[in-house]
Amino acid sequence: MSTTIENFQLLSKPTSSVCNLDCEYCFYLEKEHLYPERKHNWQMDPETLDNYIKKNIQSQPANVIDFIWQGGEPTLAGLDFYRKAVELQKKYAKNKTINNFFQTNGVKFNKEWATFLKENNFLVGISVDGNSVHHNKYRKTRSGKATYEMVKKAIGLMTEHGVEFNTLTVVSDTNVDEPIQVYEALKELGAKYMQFIPLVERIANKPTEEGLYLIKPDFSGQSDIAPWTVPNDKYGKFLNKIFDYWLEKDIGHYFVMNFEQTLTQLVGGRSICVFEPECGANLALEANGDIYSCDHYVFPDNKIGNINNDDLTELVSSEQQLEFSKGKLLNLDTDCLSCSVRKVCNGGCPKHRFLTSSSGLRNKSYLCQSYKEHFSYVVPKMENLIKKMFNQ
Repeated sequence: MSTTIENFQLLSKPTSSVCNLDCEYCFYLEKEHLYPERKHNWQMDPETLDNYIKKNIQSQPANVIDFIWQGGEPTLAGLDFYRKAVELQKKYAKNKTINNFFQTNGVKFNKEWATFLKENNFLVGISVDGNSVHHNKYRKTRSGKATYEMVKKAIGLMTEHGVEFNTLTVVSDTNVDEPIQVYEALKELGAKYMQFIPLVERIANKPTEEGLYLIKPDFSGQSDIAPWTVPNDKYGKFLNKIFDYWLEKDIGHYFVMNFEQTLTQLVGGRSICVFEPECGANLALEANGDIYSCDHYVFPDNKIGNINNDDLTELVSSEQQLEFSKGKLLNLDTDCLSCSVRKVCNGGCPKHRFLTSSSGLRNKSYLCQSYKEHFSYVVPKMENLIKKMFNQ
């Protein structure tokens, strides 16, 4: 077993689960139940911010250090918080290069935000689920108002100020049947870089001891597939239709990260954690400094330490985190071993492995059918693309 996880990232939650929206499908909003004592003290404090910046830089062997700001909604921390973050990055960076990635709903964006993001070279990921009908189905304010026009305004501000951005689209039951409409809607908004994330959640009939309803794969109680979950026979078709459309019209001009990641794998590079043989390199940092094995595993038994009290390198190399990392491979569905697309799929995200496999274990990915359909379709075409590229 490896003794360390190299090139790890901390996905920070400077405002914890607090958000100015109430998206029906959000998996992180209910994490507030894990911290009932912090209802009025939810923002990352100066000491935790300092330790995050310092330890993230000092513990990374690479010369390029990534800082990832998520939520909840990270803009709620305010601009002064990020001004301080950039100041600390400059203080501790020495000769290392710093990248900042900012995932937001865009609702609070104004000229001041856009100016700051541009001046400090933040790459922004903005959530938008297609056209107004797709987007407004689940992405609403706390008072129930639609948010599409707010997001459209935010994208306009970023475009006007030259802020580099990409779109993150959640593929749900609502938009999965209209892939080209979704894709074209993103293009109309000015998106050049897109990512399509499958929505998969289960809801427990009764909450856990901590008050959580959205549960882990090994949950043994009664549960149901969340109604907004993407049907497991449709996500692959969604991607394939966009792939053909993109291949015919837009290759080289628009970039779909789902396809870029597969191409990278086929030429020997690394993909996102979902499709790597092992995971555990993308940890979550809560606002109070608590560190969890993964953004999608913010559960009490997946907490590995706290950035204010522990050595970050030791936490990432801890037995608990290494077991989490290796668990993806060790718990691989036996059907995956002989699967023709294993090299680019690797069983998908462990959180989605709750169907019963042919071995009788509940370790088959809910998205298995879609992944097989998608990768079986696009990999041969991508391999032909690669041959043409190298034969030029």
